[in-house]
Amino acid sequence: MPAPIEGEPMLSLRHIVAILLVGFSLSSGAFAQKRDAYFPTDDEVRLLLTQTERAVNEYKPLLDRWEKTLGTEGSEAVAKDREVVRAIEDAIVVFRKTPQAFNSPLGFAYFEWLDDACRNALLASLSASNTATAELIGGDKDKAESNIELAKDFSNLSTVFYTVSENAGALYSRFVKGEDQLAKEAARTLTECSDALKKYPPKQ
Repeated sequence: MPAPIEGEPMLSLRHIVAILLVGFSLSSGAFAQKRDAYFPTDDEVRLLLTQTERAVNEYKPLLDRWEKTLGTEGSEAVAKDREVVRAIEDAIVVFRKTPQAFNSPLGFAYFEWLDDACRNALLASLSASNTATAELIGGDKDKAESNIELAKDFSNLSTVFYTVSENAGALYSRFVKGEDQLAKEAARTLTECSDALKKYPPKQ
């Protein structure tokens, strides 16, 4: 190790550790503020939850109607749809308690479940429409009209879920970009701290 330049400050290991701790403390506070700026806020997550709850509250009665329409096959036909609904509702409970939990892998899962609900509602709409067509051909006008209405309701709901899932996707994209930005800034801070310490060789 080269000899220190005369007059250069000499630091003990204890002093170096103290400097590092202070530096990390200051940078942690700055990162916490930037996290709030980069990531979806509690209010934004709560708004998303309200939008989702409205869609789910419309979805469940439609599934009940569709299950009843399908008769003995109804329960099995809507099983996956109900599974997605339960997953969404479970996530809502978590996010209501801790909105920032959205800014985690659970937030991405939530986005995927909303996308699944959108697709499932659209498939139900197509199925109800096909059933209505068969009933018209069979001469059962009343059932056909009921299922045509059900198909429209599922189609409209699919559009609602699409909008909500797009909102969730946009929020989660912000979280991912924020994570990347904070990681870059943290690495830069550590590099600057390391470079600064190199100017002060430890006291022998």
